[in-house]
Amino acid sequence: MVEEHLASRGQLSVCVREVQKSLAQSSKRLIEQKLTDYGLGEADGFRVLNDRIETPGGGLIVFQGMQDHTAESIKSLEGFNRAWVEEAQSLSARSLTLLRPTIRAKGSELWFSWNPTRKTDAVDALLRGPTPPTGATVIRANWSDNEWFPDELEQERLDDKRDRPDQYDHIWEGDYAKVTEGAYYAASLTQARKENRVGFVARDPNMAIRTFWDLGRRDHTAIWVAQWVGQKITLLDYIEGSGQPPSYYFEELRQRGYRGCMVYLPHDGSRVGPENHNGKSYEDQAREAGFDVEVIRNQGPSAAMLRIDAGRRLFPRMWFNEATTADGLEVLGAYHERRDDKREIGLGPEHDWASHGADAFGLLAVAYEEPLIARKPKQNYVGAGGWMG
Repeated sequence: MVEEHLASRGQLSVCVREVQKSLAQSSKRLIEQKLTDYGLGEADGFRVLNDRIETPGGGLIVFQGMQDHTAESIKSLEGFNRAWVEEAQSLSARSLTLLRPTIRAKGSELWFSWNPTRKTDAVDALLRGPTPPTGATVIRANWSDNEWFPDELEQERLDDKRDRPDQYDHIWEGDYAKVTEGAYYAASLTQARKENRVGFVARDPNMAIRTFWDLGRRDHTAIWVAQWVGQKITLLDYIEGSGQPPSYYFEELRQRGYRGCMVYLPHDGSRVGPENHNGKSYEDQAREAGFDVEVIRNQGPSAAMLRIDAGRRLFPRMWFNEATTADGLEVLGAYHERRDDKREIGLGPEHDWASHGADAFGLLAVAYEEPLIARKPKQNYVGAGGWMG
């Protein structure tokens, strides 16, 4: 950025983040440090102000948060010919849609720098998808490409490889995040991978197929497909969608070979909501579609934590077919607690993109636990003189 403004007088650049509450969260300090490193100052045409940096020939570098922009305000950046999006993994699809047609002056460029988090992030879909934009240059750069990689960081890298294997590839190798720091199932997933319980898992043709649902009223619907095989719980498949009617998911199950499987619904599966335009509940529609149905009772005000506890207890019995549950594994690795950092307390599970699949997973754990309670041996006793004596 500094070199280009030195070479191109009058250039206009914007440094962007999705959310920028203050300039302390911007790239301004980094650019100021580079000016100092290069010995560049007002004599060279660079002037550092509180909210911007003036550059040779009337040029300018400004710092903005995309979340603050509207379709109207973004027009203030027309005529800018460089936009650098730092921490681009956080950039929303909306912000990307606003930014791309705005930076369109002749010879303009959009720069993105980021450490990948999810393959569905807007910047990854744009630049790492099957058809990146014409003229795009994508460079994958890691620690191993740094000729001046310091010994201190090398030791930190080796420590992470030893102590945090579930996060190592994301932190150091540019891979997508497998688990979020502090995720409820982080340790369980790490142990499952160590024990090779994430890989290829075959369907048992002699055992029932069971599906566990979280119902998307106005957002996502998520479904885990599983079997009970002896003491093992095998997770065969994961399905997620948004804005689709129940019939869509029933047909999806049929297409994947799960016709007539058992459908486990949360307690509201028997309710007729405004999204059920035909006046029938999910339970009614599932039965009409030819599926056996069980509605799991409400676990009460602590339902979320009860599901999490049940999932953690059962995780050592679980085996995941990685190829078909990859999206579900990502969900479990990201499901985390909402924190109040000022009071240093937890506020329960965060309701975000990962919560739907995690709730369906929790329903599986609760549904597995309930039969164990129901199967307590009955006393064959009919009182004095009874046949058991």
